[in-house]
Amino acid sequence: MKTILLKFSGPLQSWGTTSHFETRQTDRYPSKSAVIGMIAASLGYRREETQNIQKLNDLNFGVRIDQTGVSMQDYQIAKKYNKTGELKRTYVTNRYYLEDAVFVVAVGHKNHQFMNMIEEGLKRPYFQQFLGRRSAPLAADFFLGSTKTDIEESLKKIDWQAANWYQRSNSSTLTAYVDSDLLTEGSTGMRHDRVKSFSQRSREFGYRGERRIEISVNTNNETSLDNMEEHNAFDSIGG
Repeated sequence: MKTILLKFSGPLQSWGTTSHFETRQTDRYPSKSAVIGMIAASLGYRREETQNIQKLNDLNFGVRIDQTGVSMQDYQIAKKYNKTGELKRTYVTNRYYLEDAVFVVAVGHKNHQFMNMIEEGLKRPYFQQFLGRRSAPLAADFFLGSTKTDIEESLKKIDWQAANWYQRSNSSTLTAYVDSDLLTEGSTGMRHDRVKSFSQRSREFGYRGERRIEISVNTNNETSLDNMEEHNAFDSIGG
């Protein structure tokens, strides 16, 4: 087994699995379909390469919520034109994001050659990678490394990735969500993020089972309030 660990952080992220039309929602944590899309883009797959993309569903998947973030609504005005270039109508579109969130994403497979190809793609992507939307690029430190352990064990051992100011005021017990077939205990919830097609003509997704686990992480942040540094949402992108 080889597992790759990724850190998703930055000012904004968006992970919609139920969005339609003018309202684009975000889930509280990354979806497997979004991560598959990121990997497919890194490998240079086109949207119509359905067979190659569907193979990525075989990856074991888990995500740990290291910093919950807060929901943010972006109010936008859009314009629609007809075929002759004449303005047809103006309408409001609402886009929702997670602000200041941090996640650890784990993907794994027993085929090391397959995982090595994915790792190389993530490090040297063919297409640009995003945190759910084009307005939310990956931070430079997104690649945390790889392990020879399974998804659950990898998520338990990786250090807490939240900002110091967040760790000082929050519990060190973190929530993670893992493919249901990787665990033997706990109830299974269904999530609409199994990729069937990314084609522009017929995007299609199925349901995937996932289970929730709680993970205790070590923390050493007994810093006094007098020494607390000012929080800067742009730290992760070097701003």
